[in-house]
Amino acid sequence: MADKMAFQADVNKMLDIVINSLYSEKQIFLRELISNASDACDKLKYLALTSPDIAKESGAFKIIIKPDEKENTLTISDNGIGMNKDDLIKHLGTIAKSGTADFVKNVADNGSACELIGQFGVGFYSAFMVAEKVEITTKKAGEDKAWTWVSNGVDGFEITEAKKDKNGTDIKLFLKKDEKNYVDTIYLRHIIRTYSDHIAYPIVLDLGKAGEENVNSGSALWTRNKGEITEEQYNEFYRHVSHNFDDPWMTLHFKVEGNIEYTGLLFIPEKAPYDLFQPDKKNSLKLYINKVYISDKIEDLIPNYLRFVKGIIDSADLPLNISREMLQFSPLMEKIKAGTVSRLLKELKKRAKNYDDYMKFWQNFGIVLKEGIYEDFKNREEIAEISYFHSTNDKVRLTSLDEYISRCNKDQKTIYYITGDDINILRNNPQLDAFKQKGIEVLLMNEPIDEFWPQVLPNYKGYAIKHVAQADADMSWKRDEKKADEGSLAKLCEKMAELLKSEVGKVTATEKLTTSPVSLTVENGQMSLHLERLMRNHQQQTAFASTRILEINPYHPLIIRLSEMIDDKANEDKIAEITKILLDQAKVAEGEAVSDPAFYAEKISQYILKDIA
Repeated sequence: MADKMAFQADVNKMLDIVINSLYSEKQIFLRELISNASDACDKLKYLALTSPDIAKESGAFKIIIKPDEKENTLTISDNGIGMNKDDLIKHLGTIAKSGTADFVKNVADNGSACELIGQFGVGFYSAFMVAEKVEITTKKAGEDKAWTWVSNGVDGFEITEAKKDKNGTDIKLFLKKDEKNYVDTIYLRHIIRTYSDHIAYPIVLDLGKAGEENVNSGSALWTRNKGEITEEQYNEFYRHVSHNFDDPWMTLHFKVEGNIEYTGLLFIPEKAPYDLFQPDKKNSLKLYINKVYISDKIEDLIPNYLRFVKGIIDSADLPLNISREMLQFSPLMEKIKAGTVSRLLKELKKRAKNYDDYMKFWQNFGIVLKEGIYEDFKNREEIAEISYFHSTNDKVRLTSLDEYISRCNKDQKTIYYITGDDINILRNNPQLDAFKQKGIEVLLMNEPIDEFWPQVLPNYKGYAIKHVAQADADMSWKRDEKKADEGSLAKLCEKMAELLKSEVGKVTATEKLTTSPVSLTVENGQMSLHLERLMRNHQQQTAFASTRILEINPYHPLIIRLSEMIDDKANEDKIAEITKILLDQAKVAEGEAVSDPAFYAEKISQYILKDIA
């Protein structure tokens, strides 16, 4: 008896987009199904390294393409690991909700499913572009039962127990009436050689009474000489290993010989995947040993800040019988990792010489690459060198640290930065007043990682890296402006601190402000206001919240006037009101929410009305 099941709601939305969207190259579906079949063979081949009996029925791994012109069907078969009932439900009936939601949203925004489908791991569903029904018969290696999965891609799917002698999967596509070209053997040869020629397993075209024909060359692309490989062959291999539909932004093919030998064929995508910032996102490089696929889950093959890199590493020196856990801690693995990272960073440094081209990479992956400044002690300065930042020097073009240094005057030995949520708010932060006055450039940093990496890289090429809040001594200079009386100013600070004791730790005069009457900061060495907000937004404990300091500008007319009013008790209510407004003003400038929005809005309106009355 068949189990009738509905697709997860988000899968229905996604299928509707895939089936009904216009594709410039529908034949991509065959590449996806062949790629999945290759992965299934890889998985069983790996399991057989430690459990040889599990693949004893399989024989030589291969992928068979069988067109049936009379029935208008196309079947893709493999003798790989296969699936059981739970696998069918998990992999073909549901998709990670967040991923599918992003997929649907991106297609709605961009109007192109073709470029996005590979990014969301839904390559199998592309079969419904050409098929009105898909029937899968599969048997998992090491299990007795076989299963059939059937769906028209619209109203759910059915699963029934089936009969199948050997492990593997047969995917039978019942083609739509206007897709008869996919049973044409000449056309099928063209598609396979164009998109799947590099697949390591034989792709066999079943010609019926005429026999079988091996279509692909089956050579491991990375083992060939770079001069023999075309750009299109590199691009197609990238699409195979990444399951993306774009071309790579960067291709890096290298071979290392000496004490340890290994080959790498690595790619950086043009676009960031939807799951780049998911907490469990790991690198997806595939590890091979002498062209034998081992795993794509070796976490120590490449550091996590390079998790966007796709491709393969193949080594002749790692023993085949080594366990996955031992691989993670192998000294040889550490050498491979170090060499791979070094080559990637050197290549990125070369590409960074072309600013416009490099910005295509930086906008997608820069925030991830900067994690390496914090995480990678050995390479942090190299990563910092190819990192770019917003700056008070330019509202459009980002700047590197080296470019910043080149603009410093001869006496400046410090790189200054400020952190916050919004670049435009940062540009107008009162703490930058003195820097603007003295013509000192400040880096504007609005990403979470920017709160952490300067703590582990306090110096860069002989220049200290400091938050603007640490620059009190550096910002002093002679000023001829009128200043509040020292005694009255001290009383005003004391009074304001008393009025605001529930929100700030102290009130102090500062020389850093010019046009602004107040600013909000924290004690030197404590958690910044930006980091505190980040932690609150992520529901993290703030038991060690920073001591807030309200800095006042003794040269500002408003502060001078308040200091003059401080000795007259008749002014107490007015001073209290203005003090509260000044704190709110400082909060707004810092990107913080005001304590009492209604009070703030009312008082601002009153003062504006007085001004225009």
